Amino acid sequence: MEKPRDCSGRIVDVRWLAPQVVEADLELVEPPFLLFQAGQWISIPLGPKSVRAYTIASPPSQDHILTLCVDVGPDGPGSKWFKTLGVGQGVSFKAPNGDFVLRKGSGLAPVFVAEEIGIVPIRSMLLDLFEGEVTSEIVLLFGASKPELLVYHDELEALAASPRLRYVHSLKEPLWELIERTVPSTEGKEAYLCGGGAMITRVREWLLARGMERKLIKREKFW
Repeated sequence: MEKPRDCSGRIVDVRWLAPQVVEADLELVEPPFLLFQAGQWISIPLGPKSVRAYTIASPPSQDHILTLCVDVGPDGPGSKWFKTLGVGQGVSFKAPNGDFVLRKGSGLAPVFVAEEIGIVPIRSMLLDLFEGEVTSEIVLLFGASKPELLVYHDELEALAASPRLRYVHSLKEPLWELIERTVPSTEGKEAYLCGGGAMITRVREWLLARGMERKLIKREKFW
């Protein structure tokens, strides 16, 4: 895994994907490209004692422009800063960070469980997987409290046109109930969970109760 290093870049595009979700493309200046693993994030200093982490939504093959996607609804210092981003703006950051990364070559079928903006690292993982050879079925369960927070839904449905991905989304059914209905067995599988702490705890408990080893459950708590 690459060690974090000081980097600089500039914003080359900003898009509002939903009323509270902003996506930005950050072009690398120094270094000109970044080696990272799907699921990792960058850290940006906003002040002497304020640092914010932003997960990379793009796949590792896109190493010269990093796509970041952020829920700015909380309206904290990080959200306010991200909402002000404009094309041409310079950004200093440290990357890559994090160990919530895609394990390749395990021979196990991945089950991804994402809650709202927790889809961001999983999107990077899925795009990375689809660029290579995948022989087992990939399962993605995606839940949100309202339709606009099913970020990348159209893109995910397009990926699900392939028999390699089974995509199930929900606006009402809790993810810990959805997984019970859609994943009858944990044998031969590994799991990646990202979203709120309550969801992660419930889904992890369900997986453990059905025999999945702790080391096969990777998780990233966003709130």
